[in-house]
Amino acid sequence: MAKSVQVVVSDDLDGSDGAETVSFEFDGVSYEIDLSEKNRIKLDKAFAPFIEHGRRVSRTRRNTRSVGPRVDRRAIRSWAESQGLHVSERGRISAEVMQKYEAAH
Repeated sequence: MAKSVQVVVSDDLDGSDGAETVSFEFDGVSYEIDLSEKNRIKLDKAFAPFIEHGRRVSRTRRNTRSVGPRVDRRAIRSWAESQGLHVSERGRISAEVMQKYEAAH
């Protein structure tokens, strides 16, 4: 026996059928909402003046996270080995080893 499954996406605002997922970002937070064509047009109209006067930002710039100063992982691995600490040749260095390195330097 065969079964057929149908997924109906409803508008998150008014519950109407035939909605599509719309993604947007505001204040650094990404959102998704399912909207019918009617509500999608309302959203487009509401955002239009802000989009018209806003600046486009590339994804790489938006999604970059702030990180601390770069560390010389090769030097840390060398130091850890000289101290008899186990550290892999590649990949992540444990927080414990990093803390011991920072305390020693």
